[in-house]
Amino acid sequence: MKVFSGAQPSGKIHIGNYLSAIKKWVEFQKNNECIFSIVDLHAITVDYDFKNFPKLTNEVLAIYLACGLDPENSTIFLQSEIKEHSELAWLLSTITPLAELQRMTQFKDKSQKIKEKSGAVINAGLLNYPILMAADILLYQTDIVPVGQDQVQHVELARTIARKFNKKFGKTFKVPESFILKNGSKIMSLKNPDKKMSKSDNDPNSCVYLLDSENEIRKKIMSAVTDSGKEIKYNTKTKQGISNLLTIYSLFEEKSIKETESHFKNKSYKELKEELAKVLIKHLIPISKKVKELEKRDLYLKEVFEIGRKKAQKIAKATMETTKRKMGLSIN
Repeated sequence: MKVFSGAQPSGKIHIGNYLSAIKKWVEFQKNNECIFSIVDLHAITVDYDFKNFPKLTNEVLAIYLACGLDPENSTIFLQSEIKEHSELAWLLSTITPLAELQRMTQFKDKSQKIKEKSGAVINAGLLNYPILMAADILLYQTDIVPVGQDQVQHVELARTIARKFNKKFGKTFKVPESFILKNGSKIMSLKNPDKKMSKSDNDPNSCVYLLDSENEIRKKIMSAVTDSGKEIKYNTKTKQGISNLLTIYSLFEEKSIKETESHFKNKSYKELKEELAKVLIKHLIPISKKVKELEKRDLYLKEVFEIGRKKAQKIAKATMETTKRKMGLSIN
């Protein structure tokens, strides 16, 4: 199967991004044709640090590699270096109803946040974000898209666009399927377990980032919100904070929730947090060290991007030629 996914270079990558996406990508690349992009064009639909953007882009690539993505087994590239992403997005926009874009939950949420900022303006790119995502997916004739729960709606739109295009112009695109983790598709904030863990959260203690130090990891976990009870039990309705910590522990240690509950039976919240902090330090510090090593190898990172660009370009060019021909835009 062909798998496509990506992440934005818009800030620090946290354990929610890792558990719901990157960790699964590493598994997918063993038996599938995998294409992973750093989707920088998506990142510029909101206010971003353009001066440090190249550095952030390299950091995400280094994290990909440090977590186990192999450029020999997977195609890893920078979205903006493949012009066909933007070109296909424009073509798909001509068959996408405006109402479909306006009903997108993420557009509504981000628009509301922008409205709350003085002088901020909602740009057209934010509205058209899902069309670009559809182009990302359809350009590579993708079978499977591993996504978090918040991105399922966007993949559904990609499926709708693919079917609509195929019906109007003839069979051109594969209709992709979402792949959602049964457990861990949504890691919650450490400070507000009713909300998803997010790098845009104003409280830095709400997330554990992949590049956090041992002290930062320990401090954030020990200060995580739990509840007023004492029993360590998984219940997302009455024990959101504890359930979130159990989920994180179970995914990093690759144990079931039942096994994790049993492990912490008759233990205190403090003991749960102390063990979880140790587990995160065990898994994340080696990643952090490797990222720092890779960031010093600037030429190697450029080489990985260039190899990935050539591989992605070949597929993208073939899809665009077929698409334009089907739409009557090619004279050949």
